[in-house]
Amino acid sequence: MTHHPPLDVQIARYTCYKTRASANSDGLLDETAWACVPRSPRFVDVVSGTPALYDSTAAVVWNDEALYVRFWSEEPQVAAELTERDSLIFLENDVEVFIDGGDTYYEFEINALGTVYEVFYIWKDAYERGGRFDVPEFDVFKPTSLTFGGNYDRQGKTFWWGAHPRKLRWAFLDWDFPGLKTAVQVDGRINDPNTRDRGWTATIAFPWSGMTWLADGRSLPPREGDLWRIFFGRYEKMGIGGGDVHAGWAWNAVGTGDNHAPERFTQIHFSNRYVEDL
Repeated sequence: MTHHPPLDVQIARYTCYKTRASANSDGLLDETAWACVPRSPRFVDVVSGTPALYDSTAAVVWNDEALYVRFWSEEPQVAAELTERDSLIFLENDVEVFIDGGDTYYEFEINALGTVYEVFYIWKDAYERGGRFDVPEFDVFKPTSLTFGGNYDRQGKTFWWGAHPRKLRWAFLDWDFPGLKTAVQVDGRINDPNTRDRGWTATIAFPWSGMTWLADGRSLPPREGDLWRIFFGRYEKMGIGGGDVHAGWAWNAVGTGDNHAPERFTQIHFSNRYVEDL
């Protein structure tokens, strides 16, 4: 069984404007800065492209220090259990950011308790002995360095190599994004099924200084017109009919349940125009 995305998947395009705002002491932008940043359309099913059950949107803005991302998630019952960093957050409700770096990509996830999960990937066909990735930071002999074939690894015809045309990638489970800052705010009472909540927001700052392995020859910070591919997703565990159903919603569909497909990530076009002047 193969899981290649169909050719008619529509990739969204978004202009990421610059902001005159600077980060607060917590490394994040305040509410007034986000008020003028254009939001994405309502997220869609990651496979089919149909509208998400719950309203889910994201926005992106930048300054010379960092790339800033915010998610707004409608959620009638905000829930999260995992509290240990790098727990398998995708097993419960979360929002996710994947940043493509050409021969690399980075995965970030966070739940409504603010617990973070990170993995850094290098495509195996780009990792060579003595090459640019053959450095102590990416030591493939560490116990936390594993090969990964995508979400359909170890299934049928994709058993050894995964479904993606580039096949395997090295996954570095202990890599942490330098200078990463996050915050979560819940509008309601988390983990209380007896109340109806409005939802939750997640805000993330990815400093340009931590993007070295993702730049792929691009300027840090970016220049006018630079293109980055970034996945923005939300995953929801819903109890239905006595079992759990995991729904995946994203800025644009990727055409498959395997979101480890950088060529299907949303196209983020950077602009030097200030968002405050729109």
